[in-house]
Amino acid sequence: MAQSGDMKAHDQTYGGFMRMLKIGTIITILLAALVIWLIA
Repeated sequence: MAQSGDMKAHDQTYGGFMRMLKIGTIITILLAALVIWLIA
């Protein structure tokens, strides 16, 4: 079983990864919408 210190580090890493994934998804959607708007 993982030690509590390892779980804290895991939670921080996972939280940061999920935050960056959400931000990256939003930016990608906005850029795709901009490209579609420019082409149309």
